[in-house]
Amino acid sequence: MDQPVLRPVPRPGVMQIAPYVPGKSKGNGHGKLHKLSSNETPLGASPTALEAYASVKSLELYPDGSATELREAIAKVNGLNAGNIICGCGSDEILSLIAYAYLGEGDEAIYSEHGFLVYNIAILAAGATPVVAPETDCTANVDAILERVTSKTKIVFLANPNNPTGTYLPFDEVRRLHSALPKSTLLVLDAAYAEYVRRNDYEAGLELVATSDNVIMTRTFSKIYGLAALRVGWGYAPDHVIDALNRIRGPFNMNSAAIAAGAAAVQDQAFVEAAVAHNEKWLPWVTEELTKIGLRVTPSVGNFVLIHFPEEDGKRAADADEYLLDRGCVLRQVRAYGFDNALRMSIGTEEANRDVVAALTEFLNTN
Repeated sequence: MDQPVLRPVPRPGVMQIAPYVPGKSKGNGHGKLHKLSSNETPLGASPTALEAYASVKSLELYPDGSATELREAIAKVNGLNAGNIICGCGSDEILSLIAYAYLGEGDEAIYSEHGFLVYNIAILAAGATPVVAPETDCTANVDAILERVTSKTKIVFLANPNNPTGTYLPFDEVRRLHSALPKSTLLVLDAAYAEYVRRNDYEAGLELVATSDNVIMTRTFSKIYGLAALRVGWGYAPDHVIDALNRIRGPFNMNSAAIAAGAAAVQDQAFVEAAVAHNEKWLPWVTEELTKIGLRVTPSVGNFVLIHFPEEDGKRAADADEYLLDRGCVLRQVRAYGFDNALRMSIGTEEANRDVVAALTEFLNTN
């Protein structure tokens, strides 16, 4: 005889979700802190975005439920139709809305081996089954993804560039992936770090969305625009996808300050170029200096690097993490992404970058 249920029980899949754990914000000491755990920009936010944020005074009024000002600003800068843009509380919300709209019990969604943790969370939360495709050299493998496509595959999530590896797929490969997918499968191109990429063979996905019925691209203001605290994200998709997402989106899912600041930030392209220039200078410098001291660094096109440590007692990533925390350098452990012996480091200020390299040099030379 079945035992009576004595309390509410979450539906299947929910308790399989490992809660998302953000990067640490504090070191072990009380001195200067370099927070390099969350891929935030070291340049802060655009002055025009800060001014727009401060201009929002009518806190008693609901925000514009359609985020019209923000969508139109994004459309203007990128040459898009504002009607094909949806905005949300970070790109995380857009990713979750996609899962809720297109996944259910019995469905599957694919993502690559070291893909963004939110994909797994969103898939399970929607009641579907995650399918993980192995990577090659920390890079998404199109053939491995396609080998796992079945009649149950409703979504393929592709972070391009990927976090935490910093690797990317050339757009010819993205097109090859898309052309081989069933037309009923939605390809989600998560381009959170697109603004940082300066490679001739990279595209974020705008053109593919514009010429397809089964592609959506997502972006964020949390990285290069420096608005992580406000949680601003957006997606670009065909009419029918936008229509579906708007039907389940909360009626006021963005606040007025986020809308105003985002609209100002996206139009301050001089600020974006300054952030790109800073990253173009310090990303290769950090990579080269860490390589010189004997650490392996996965080549990155983002604003962060994945640092691999020796398989040696006292020299592993966890040991390095504690050593760095004692010196006010906060990096990100990435065990949840499948890297037990690596740390992810955001590209920071000149001082932060130099301090981390100096600390890791001392760490490796310590008996």
